[in-house]
Amino acid sequence: MLGPATHLLAARALRDFGDGFVAVLLPVYLLALGFSPLQVGIIATASLLGSALLTIAVGFLGPRFDHRQLLLAAASLMIATGVAFAVVHDYALLLVVAFAGTINPSAGSVSVFVPIEHAALTREVSDANRTRMFARYSLVGALASAVGALASAIPDVMTTVGLGQLTAIKLMFVLYAVVGLLGGVFYARIPKRPPASEAAAALGPSRAIVFRLAALFSLDAFAGGFVVQSLLALWLFERFDLSLSAAGVFFFWSGVLSAFSFPVAAWLSRHIGLINTMVFTHIPSSIALMLAALAPNLAVALALLLIRAALSQMDVPTRSSYVMAVVTEAERAAAASFTSVPRSLAAAASPALAGALFAASYKAWPFLICGVLKITYDLLLLAQFRHIKPPEERK
Repeated sequence: MLGPATHLLAARALRDFGDGFVAVLLPVYLLALGFSPLQVGIIATASLLGSALLTIAVGFLGPRFDHRQLLLAAASLMIATGVAFAVVHDYALLLVVAFAGTINPSAGSVSVFVPIEHAALTREVSDANRTRMFARYSLVGALASAVGALASAIPDVMTTVGLGQLTAIKLMFVLYAVVGLLGGVFYARIPKRPPASEAAAALGPSRAIVFRLAALFSLDAFAGGFVVQSLLALWLFERFDLSLSAAGVFFFWSGVLSAFSFPVAAWLSRHIGLINTMVFTHIPSSIALMLAALAPNLAVALALLLIRAALSQMDVPTRSSYVMAVVTEAERAAAASFTSVPRSLAAAASPALAGALFAASYKAWPFLICGVLKITYDLLLLAQFRHIKPPEERK
């Protein structure tokens, strides 16, 4: 019989598959409806801001409700979001749906599902296996997201049999809703657990650490919001006239490289530590991104972006594991929420700024701003937390 961790991994795979093709198709869909790059950026910001507020709600509701109930509610919202995007054309209504729904333009970890899944997964493993579990969790999600990015080429295939591109993209949003339904099936198989008491779930002795981490993670997320996957796809479409099919292939391989970096990150963290792994893989990825912004042609840009993909996500499982390690067991659910919420809020602010820079023809600036801010985050993280070690590194 499959355990709770397996059901969570399966649901994560389905969810990230949907996010993978939606992140690529979202700008194409919105441009096909006649909206400007600035409006695309505003929709991305609305979706990230809405995700942040939902995560705040999870932080308050988590101690009082069973995790399975919250995950099933989130899956239901994903179904409604897919259906709404398939039928709504009005920009104001799309803004509302993006804000209130689960559309994820980053195809990453900015999601209401994530803090609940983190807390649930940590209950299932020991300290020694925690980072490996988060690496597996991230690997499954990234591979599924890569396959989803490849699936974003399906509308191009549909057009060869006489179906209009707009109609084909609408069908992909229906598929997104179906994916949410299937994910809900797996969440429903997680056993019920009594919710923790309000006092046990509140942040206590680790409050200062969590708040400092949240502030730094916010800087990282704000930087990342300048190059969420939907805006990166938009840049490739407009700068190099990349086709939808070619974009799907690129984001597939980008996702594959990110996915297989996760077990490497778990291995590396056992040798040099979680914080060092986060910092010394992140800085080169930021440099590659900044160089890609100045690339003279498509081949050089894609090569640099693939180098970035192979390095930029190695901090994901290590960051999740570190947060769970440096707080007490009673604080884990709250810590997962309180470090996710500021990230989501910060990430929500920057896509609209990036869209404005695109609209003003400053297309390289979002990449350069992102790279500088991320390097600043890495240096601050190293300075403040290199001496605060998780249990497995204190031997």
